[in-house]
Amino acid sequence: MNVLVPLPVILCLVGAGLSMACYRRVAAQRVLGLAALGVSLAAAVAVLVRVERDGPVAVDLGGWPAPVGITYVADLLSALLLVISLATVLCVLVFAVGQEGADASSRYFHPVYLVLTAGVAAAFLTGDLFHLFVAFELLLAASYVLITLGGRRDQVRTGMTYVVINILASTLFLAALALLYAATGTVNMAELVRKLADLPDGVRTALGVLFFVVFGLKAAIFPLFSWLPDSYPTAPAPVTAIFAGLLTKVGVYAIIRSQTMLFGGDGAPGWLILTVAGLTMVVGVLGAIAQDDMKRILSFHIVSQIGYMVLGIGLFTVSGVAGAVFFVIHQIPVKASLFLVSGMVEHATGTAALHSLGGLLRRLPVVAALFGLAALSLAGMPPLSGFPAKLGLVEAGFTADAWVVTGVSLAVSLFTLFSMNKIWAGVFWGERGGAVPSPPAGRARLLVPAQMTIGTAVLVGVTVAVALFAGPLYDLSSQAAEGLLDPAAYVQAVLGR
Repeated sequence: MNVLVPLPVILCLVGAGLSMACYRRVAAQRVLGLAALGVSLAAAVAVLVRVERDGPVAVDLGGWPAPVGITYVADLLSALLLVISLATVLCVLVFAVGQEGADASSRYFHPVYLVLTAGVAAAFLTGDLFHLFVAFELLLAASYVLITLGGRRDQVRTGMTYVVINILASTLFLAALALLYAATGTVNMAELVRKLADLPDGVRTALGVLFFVVFGLKAAIFPLFSWLPDSYPTAPAPVTAIFAGLLTKVGVYAIIRSQTMLFGGDGAPGWLILTVAGLTMVVGVLGAIAQDDMKRILSFHIVSQIGYMVLGIGLFTVSGVAGAVFFVIHQIPVKASLFLVSGMVEHATGTAALHSLGGLLRRLPVVAALFGLAALSLAGMPPLSGFPAKLGLVEAGFTADAWVVTGVSLAVSLFTLFSMNKIWAGVFWGERGGAVPSPPAGRARLLVPAQMTIGTAVLVGVTVAVALFAGPLYDLSSQAAEGLLDPAAYVQAVLGR
């Protein structure tokens, strides 16, 4: 069973290599990609079942024991996020295969896509902060290629901003690792749990703030988010969807892991994290309201929703961290599915600008229904997955007497609903805009390729499943939060003592 822990990383890297060898045969690349992701998802589900039953599972790569070697560790947090992430990337790949020319325009799409997935899986599973740095670089290197696929001038311009910002973040990450190693003599997370506790509170707090800034830049928290709304909308729809669903969430995962398991306690900068959470929510949703393009509205909402996750982390309670974990589980498929819907709209009409659209409810009713389900979930309307996610955070905030930031989160939810209604009114309601083409002769409505619809529908179905199984998933999130705030089982699995 232990061999299943690193299997998603291995399969994706091997699949990327084989796919590159088949770079002249797109059909073979598609089969390899779908097979690698399908088997990886099955392995991740098996690991989740094992972890839920027996506790954290650690695997020493190359036979080198921790803390000398690199260890992959699957606990409930990493296993839950791995399963939902692989399900999302599989659905997005189905969408990309169905979108005419999305994966055929470049022979490198499938290999790079699998490399990015391997980087995401490695980031969730690694028990070593330096290997986390390597995983970030792996997924970022792949994202640099994906964000400029197509070679349009606007893609290259915004892609360069994305590259420069992330290179600076990586440099800061490396400097933070050097300071941490100088203070403790290790970068193994299980060993850091013990060694950081021996440091003076001031030193531990300073290191915690430094790593919060490092991972916050990757997660696009306030005020470190300005690169995201310009970079994401210019990429192809499948690329934007996977970026929206996963890349910032890997940064949030790193914040959850480091701030709770490593730097939590009396010296934790809770007030700073809660302040940043409130500002991130407000600035993101106000930016969304001001936009007139479907993709840019959704891009600003990536920022806004990150604030909810950071809110749960800043409470440093089991209920707060559990709310943050469940919110990430809910957000990954919801954000990706919304961007897939925007890709379907753009594919059918040639634009995502609200002022040029309208009347698509009658012409693309399935697309409208998929958007409605995902949008209402994002806004937190019952009984969809966003409702229990936000309810858990609100209850945790009031219990912890964080009245101001919790009140802000409720107000932001109303503004989120307003901006989703803005998209609905501009894209699906009303009369046909000037940019919307007429259906071909003999057809009642515009058509979207079946695979695009299937990929999006399955992903929206995942969000519905999260709502249906919210109780068991929230219980698992609570167990994950307990393991983060009291990491004795994690340390035992890695160090054996």
